[in-house]
Amino acid sequence: MGKRYAMVIDLRKCVGCHACTVACKSENNVPLGVNRSWVEELETGKFPNVSRHRLPRLCNHCENPSCLNVCPVKATYQLEDGTVLVDYDRCIGCGYCIAACPYDARFINPERKTAEKCTYCHERVEVGLLPACVNTCIGGARFFGDLNDPNSEVSKLLATQAVTVSKPETNNRPQTYYIGADEKSLRPNLLKIVGGEN
Repeated sequence: MGKRYAMVIDLRKCVGCHACTVACKSENNVPLGVNRSWVEELETGKFPNVSRHRLPRLCNHCENPSCLNVCPVKATYQLEDGTVLVDYDRCIGCGYCIAACPYDARFINPERKTAEKCTYCHERVEVGLLPACVNTCIGGARFFGDLNDPNSEVSKLLATQAVTVSKPETNNRPQTYYIGADEKSLRPNLLKIVGGEN
């Protein structure tokens, strides 16, 4: 059995510093005004009982990605390890994949005029390094690894923690998991509990 990469984000540890966003932009030369990875700030409740929540966002590298089959030139493709990538030489910038993604994880690169998204820093992972966002997370909130390795940190977390995924009703089977998400306090249908211990 080959590798199957996933990311786990522990919201209890996210301090909202946005170091992940900065590291991603720097590592991947992402232009101003767009992001491959970002931290969404959510406010819930009614005054004076208001709460703020941080939700790191990125491509979910879905097991069944809706962006894959809509590409008319097959520029979006999936590796055996589950990583979803874009072939910039093939992409015509039509935006079909952006419309098909239910997570708002794709955008048109304003300089290259092609679709772009998080790649789990595939070039780094191939040489044994962690994605830039995981490597730089000062709160230690991000974990990356092989789901098919029972000894990997992500496998252990999924086996012992209650986790949530974004919009499971889409049947995309996202591979970015969240720990510590209070379902009642986040946007409706954004996150739902899918496993682990409660």
